[in-house]
Amino acid sequence: MIRFLVSRFVQGVVVIFTVITITFLILKASPGGPFRSERTLSPEALAAKMEYYGFDKPWPVQLWRHIVHYATFQFPESQLFSGRTVDEIIVSGFPVSASIAVPALLLALIIGVPLGAQAALRPNTLEDRTSQLAATIGICTPSMVLGPVLAILFGLKLRWFNVSGWFDTSDWVLPAMTLGIIYSAYIARLTRGSLRETLAQEFIRTARAKGADNTTIIFKHALKLACLPVLNFLGPAAAGLLTGSFIVETVYQLPGLGQFFIASAINNDQELLIAISAFYAVLIVSFNLAVDILQAWLNPRIRLHA
Repeated sequence: MIRFLVSRFVQGVVVIFTVITITFLILKASPGGPFRSERTLSPEALAAKMEYYGFDKPWPVQLWRHIVHYATFQFPESQLFSGRTVDEIIVSGFPVSASIAVPALLLALIIGVPLGAQAALRPNTLEDRTSQLAATIGICTPSMVLGPVLAILFGLKLRWFNVSGWFDTSDWVLPAMTLGIIYSAYIARLTRGSLRETLAQEFIRTARAKGADNTTIIFKHALKLACLPVLNFLGPAAAGLLTGSFIVETVYQLPGLGQFFIASAINNDQELLIAISAFYAVLIVSFNLAVDILQAWLNPRIRLHA
């Protein structure tokens, strides 16, 4: 198990620094300079800024500086938000994004797992077809469409929630519903397919032949194995909920990390763009590592082949 964890950790570190490198190279290959929006700067002031942020150095030197900064937790200052380091900006914006993503993930599990399990236990019935249709609609509906629909229904028509801003304790509900409903569709499809496959396996037939009741077979034997694909999906899903909240934050005008990311992209704030990309890489690696640990605990064969 220790070798398994060390292997996953090393792979995660490589992924994080690969993301930093790729993000840096994309930014350097993009047209325009880091201070293209500051047209009033004199050549002397522009040269001073370039020197201050280290942009006057060769690209390999700049890349190495970024890697050293993040490896030693010495975070640089944002170009767009002068006087604030990139970690301060992330700390200020991430709680809003997390306040949306965490409830959305819980909602997706609460809706998706029972819906998929019910469909798997009653195949080719009206319930099964209805749940598959609902899941297909959920998968095909982007957040930029579902968000405004929920805002119009629950915000403008029923007036239960605010449709924009971050002013009330309930302002997370509509954004979380927007993301949670969409991801519940993926989880429902995964749960249905995995549970149906598990129920058709030999050990389930053996348990039935020994006289085990249906409840014991489902909850003690089948669901444990059927949950493995769902667990495998949770790592990318959690990351997708956080990055997908960029669109939802724009729809509902929330001061989350997505707003900082968009602003840094528009203004070519290289330091903040690389920092947010690296931060999300850390989150994705952490989520996937947690999922790997859960899978290894539920299925020891994963450890043996790691």
